[in-house]
Amino acid sequence: MSSVRTAKSEWSDSVREFVAAKRGGPLTDPRNPCGVHHPSTREPAAPPVRVPRAAHNRPVTDPGTALGPRPLPALARAAPALLGYAAVRVLGLVVLAVWSAARDKSAYTLLTARWDSLWYSRVAELGYGYEVRLPNGDVHSNLAFFPLLPWLERLLASLTPMSYADAGFAVSALASLAAAWGVFAVADHVYGRRAGVCAVLLWAVLPVGIVQSMAYSESLFTALAAWSLYAVLTGRWLTAGTLALLAGLTRPVGLAVVAAVWTTAVVQYVRERRTPATPPDIPPATPHSPPPGAPLWPRALAMLLAPLGAAGYVLWVGHRTGKGPLGYLDVQAGWRNGFDGGAAFARFVADKFTSFPSALAGVALIVGVGLLIRLYVVCVRQCQPLPLLVYAGVVTLLALCASSYFGSKPRLLLPAFPLLLPLARALARLRTSRAALVTGGVAVASAAYGAFWLNGSGPP
Repeated sequence: MSSVRTAKSEWSDSVREFVAAKRGGPLTDPRNPCGVHHPSTREPAAPPVRVPRAAHNRPVTDPGTALGPRPLPALARAAPALLGYAAVRVLGLVVLAVWSAARDKSAYTLLTARWDSLWYSRVAELGYGYEVRLPNGDVHSNLAFFPLLPWLERLLASLTPMSYADAGFAVSALASLAAAWGVFAVADHVYGRRAGVCAVLLWAVLPVGIVQSMAYSESLFTALAAWSLYAVLTGRWLTAGTLALLAGLTRPVGLAVVAAVWTTAVVQYVRERRTPATPPDIPPATPHSPPPGAPLWPRALAMLLAPLGAAGYVLWVGHRTGKGPLGYLDVQAGWRNGFDGGAAFARFVADKFTSFPSALAGVALIVGVGLLIRLYVVCVRQCQPLPLLVYAGVVTLLALCASSYFGSKPRLLLPAFPLLLPLARALARLRTSRAALVTGGVAVASAAYGAFWLNGSGPP
């Protein structure tokens, strides 16, 4: 009888440890809060704890419960997040329409036929080769715009009666929903369903969230990046590499997705070389890390595929301009875009302190950058998975250290959704009524700011 109790106790302890790993909670070793097992923190004499295979076949529910009924299908699980996201976007569009009508402007024109939207639709209609020469000598070439969004606009316009501007708006709307679903999938995988819903809502109510509804490439890129990161986290390497390739065809910051895929694959390979093989019925040692023990060739192929999109377009531009591999940098220079380590941005902020009214804007910019850095530090301290840290770090670095138009920086940071996960975790700990009140208030403020922004200077 005592042996039966001992066996049951061992089985229960194993299941609790497995569920804790799936929930992202702390593992049994208090010296290792991130759950990364290094040789110095592993008990050398203790054999690995085997979780019965039956435990792996039993579904695990949200944090706060242990074992429960069969999990919901993926779309049904994400439904609250997607419905909340759609509600925030509809609110933003309604406020924009009312605000624009009061100023005798067309909200739809602001969303589809101004700034970069015009350049994308022109590429879709006429192809590459169009440029504008400004009086100061700058040359704005449409080669600066990556091709995936115009390709999709052209495809949709050829299959439907839509104009290229209409197609751009439709692609952006669908891509924004896909992006919201991807953000939910990543946050749900790492921190649970409630945090996933909160992450999506926070991404929707960002001050420049209205860009998600414009015929811009931010929503499309975020969708491809989020699902590529999710594929890395779940060990679907070929999917991750393919989506990284497409992200690289969407925006130059696709390099951030490539960096996440490459870094995770290399680090996982090094860890597996240093660590004895893990039996297939043992959960991963690191919570939310890609499953160990996968064949090497999918990771190698993902690393090969990931940079092909960005590298292929950049090399094509170099060939098209006759300036070799660095020809794309010359195209960006014509737009006064480049990477200077943040020197131009620092000068821009410093210039704000030349007079008192603008000094307040300078202080706000410094506080904003400080908050971004603080959020990233919190992400590191909370032990976010490596691909999320690499991706968010590269996106933030490229946005802050580029010499592009400084008013664009908030929307350039839009794809850096992992920075919102600490806030999503904090919001998820509130009561539902309080969380809804906070989110609703911020959504109203975001909608008003988006309408004011687009009817004013707006994105370049």
